Amino acid sequence: MKQDNKKLIVVGDRVLISPLENEERTKVGLYLPQTVVAKQSVQTGKVMATGPGTPYPEPGAVNDEPWKQQTGHTRYIPMEAQPGDYAIFLKKSAVEIEYKEKHYLVVPQAAILVLLRDNLLDEHL
Repeated sequence: MKQDNKKLIVVGDRVLISPLENEERTKVGLYLPQTVVAKQSVQTGKVMATGPGTPYPEPGAVNDEPWKQQTGHTRYIPMEAQPGDYAIFLKKSAVEIEYKEKHYLVVPQAAILVLLRDNLLDEHL
């Protein structure tokens, strides 16, 4: 038997989402009006994994020569989305993939309109 040691890694500012069927009200309480569901312009799903974020250069490295060897570690603007969040996102920005016989969507963080996180409700709503 051949073992599958492959790992799916999300890069950059992308988010891996397990899509929820287009429902008017999701199990977590997100409500999508019928007009939005009918147009299929937005979709909901559970965030499964995120990339590290958007990379940015080290301060002072802007004027360096581009061929100069980088000495520091890459820094990233952190992701807002976290695994376990439920997201409403623009469906047209999603790319469909299948991995280990499961259907996922890869979405840029900028296409996410709203995140629902359990501890977020307690703190801000």
